[in-house]
Amino acid sequence: MIIAAAQFASVPGDIGANAAQMATLITEAAGRGAGLVVFAELALTHYDLAVIAGDPEAMAVTHDDARLAPVREACRASGVAAVVNAPGRGADGSPPTIASFVYGPDGALLTRYDKRHLFGAENEVFAPGTEDGRFWLGGVRFALATCNDNNFPEVAARAVADNCRVYLASSFHGTAERVDRYADLARETGLLVLLANGVGVGSPGPACGRSGAWLPNGERVATASPDGPSELVLTDAREGIVLMADPAIAAVPVRECGEALVDVRTAAPALLLADGRYDERGAFARLRDGVVRRLLAAQEALPDGLRLEIVEGYRPPGLQRRYFEEYADELRAVHPGWDAARIHQAGSRYVSPPEIAPHSAGGAVDLTLVTADGGYVDMGTPINASPEESGGACYTGAPDLTPAARANRRVLGAALSGAGLVNYPTEWWHWSYGDRYWALTTGAEHALYGPREPGR
Repeated sequence: MIIAAAQFASVPGDIGANAAQMATLITEAAGRGAGLVVFAELALTHYDLAVIAGDPEAMAVTHDDARLAPVREACRASGVAAVVNAPGRGADGSPPTIASFVYGPDGALLTRYDKRHLFGAENEVFAPGTEDGRFWLGGVRFALATCNDNNFPEVAARAVADNCRVYLASSFHGTAERVDRYADLARETGLLVLLANGVGVGSPGPACGRSGAWLPNGERVATASPDGPSELVLTDAREGIVLMADPAIAAVPVRECGEALVDVRTAAPALLLADGRYDERGAFARLRDGVVRRLLAAQEALPDGLRLEIVEGYRPPGLQRRYFEEYADELRAVHPGWDAARIHQAGSRYVSPPEIAPHSAGGAVDLTLVTADGGYVDMGTPINASPEESGGACYTGAPDLTPAARANRRVLGAALSGAGLVNYPTEWWHWSYGDRYWALTTGAEHALYGPREPGR
């Protein structure tokens, strides 16, 4: 997944104009392949404490404020998430906070984070937050921080402890030297760091721009100018994806709900199965009943002229084990110097380790879009194209897709995620519900489905 920091000169106090500019930048970022856009501290109002303090009732917003409608609609229309920093309305008449509203690709709120460590005169206008900011998107766990938060090492340390892989900072820094310290944060924590910094003159003085991205080794890989009307800096967050081999997946408990494996061909004839699929027991056509119901709902949500085509559902544990071992053998042949742990990790990009495989639980389905009469729809790669075969284009958020393929993947994703399924982001075609990966990325306390042997 490509992520972007948006840097622009916001207009003091003009929420409407700033929200419109944010919407424009979200749309531009989508056109460049981004799946997430982050804005600078108080970008919705500009970092002007006098303007905010002069009319806090008008300047503070909730996530569903009508003035933020252009942002929410841009997220929905483009399938891009956004982190919008603004004065957040406090509860029960309490002072506002410096809030980050995270909108998902459907425009709905994913989470809200309130800045915990206020700086100087901010204490006269705002109240501090008390909780850390976390969210999942595209198989990546993100941490949120705002400006002065980043001066407290424990903020990033807690992000690492919480299994976050990417650290998003919304700030209003005034010097290049302060911006350069994000290299140390990345290197000391092993996090990918993305900074959206302000520009223009604010309450503490002029901000220096230079929004950027730093790899976990501290290398700066993207940078914006010190000033200018608007700019996007982009970086690739695919290395932050939590893979199936991650211990966090295996640690998710399973409370088997006992839901039946049903044959899609008889239980849901409205769902199309791909030609040429066959096994003696018809395992490929079986899924948990709850998955089938959600696929039917997703198909109803598709635009006219499109439907789902299922390629494979349930996969017996023995077959899953064979697939994993065959791919591991391919990797050993190409990378003879890799040790067993690295082979296992790399293998899980494409085939799930058999002990936690969603397909073997009946909770995962490989599928694509076709036209109403079963015709081809461009999704960028064939189903089951490996990372090596596709040059990485099998990743759902791959950066170099054609506009048509990117748009079609977003249509597919909107329908399936809206129905409650989650995507394994190394494979645009793999979606699941009720398995361990679903539980981890949705925050469920446990998985609903465990591995099933054939005939059970």
